[in-house]
Amino acid sequence: MPHSQDFDDGNLLLDTAKPKVKPPKRYQVVLLNDDYTPMDFVVEVLMHFFGMDEAKANTVMLAVHHQGKGVCGVYSREVAEMKVYQVNRYSREHKYPLMCQLEVV
Repeated sequence: MPHSQDFDDGNLLLDTAKPKVKPPKRYQVVLLNDDYTPMDFVVEVLMHFFGMDEAKANTVMLAVHHQGKGVCGVYSREVAEMKVYQVNRYSREHKYPLMCQLEVV
């Protein structure tokens, strides 16, 4: 009978490599200021497309007005692209130049 130190059953203990997974990029959706779109329309857009209450929508609208842009929310790329498309289409349908875009966070 072989000694235990001579016995090799072929089972090796391997350290499993942990894959380095980066979290997906996040994108913020922003509205840009213009000189034509009424403030109440901007508030309507923020409430309708981003689920904000009137107070939050007014705060973001004032940031757009005074700082040139305002953040509507942070999303995955797909959701951010959809929101940008919806807001820009809605603005054009109502004949306003309000621009919405996404930025990498």
